[in-house]
Amino acid sequence: MISLSMFRGVWRYRGFVLGSVKREFQSKYRNSLFGALWTILNPLAMITVYTVIFSEVMGSRLQGVNSTFAYSIYLCAGALTWGLFAEITTRAQTVFIENANLIKKLQFPRICLPIIVVLNACVNFAIIFGLFTAFLVWSGTFPGAVYLLLFPVLALQILFSIGLGMVLGVLNVFFRDVGQFFGILLQFWFWFTPIVYPVTALPKPIRELLVFNPMAAVIASYQTILVHGRAPDWASMLPILVLTVLCCLMGLLLFRKRSGEMVDEL
Repeated sequence: MISLSMFRGVWRYRGFVLGSVKREFQSKYRNSLFGALWTILNPLAMITVYTVIFSEVMGSRLQGVNSTFAYSIYLCAGALTWGLFAEITTRAQTVFIENANLIKKLQFPRICLPIIVVLNACVNFAIIFGLFTAFLVWSGTFPGAVYLLLFPVLALQILFSIGLGMVLGVLNVFFRDVGQFFGILLQFWFWFTPIVYPVTALPKPIRELLVFNPMAAVIASYQTILVHGRAPDWASMLPILVLTVLCCLMGLLLFRKRSGEMVDEL
């Protein structure tokens, strides 16, 4: 099996992986006066802005939802989870290039590098989303047991993100335009995903095109759980499930086939 031998190597180097995650987290705030407190202050500021500006000042409301905080929850549910997707894919596409010296000097399973990217992103996301969850509890808008349905959606999103990120990461070593193109694509992708606007705001012809946007179903699932307090439409997740499997397989195949050549290109 392709993945079995790779991940056996990862397990043997688990100390290296966890140490790298810890070092990166610490180095981010090493010379900062408030240190790791910034991981709390930044998302807290964003949640406060969304709540005060959109709920209180602009009085924004979601159609069919009476809660004062519904629109700010809708925004946070989309923006925070999109941020996780963007962080994983953006960092994964450059992970081999950024660690060129490490790859050339040390012998270790190269697959560790994308895993470090995922773990770092998940640590950041856990802190941010933990604060958001605390806000839901404080505001009396916590959805209850249906909240647990976030975890399969989150797992699928992470797998899709790293699968796509690995494909981009390998290709970016050989064709540096890939990274530049994806950066532009990501901006259009964000605005083509219903994060800051409801789906109903789109004209019907454009709304029908959302079936070709795999992240639209993922973000909609988060919003359905957190805003409406009900289970998402699992059938709408089938296309991204298939795409996730394809991306992960393609990423692993590309990595295994080209990992030896990457050293020369780097």
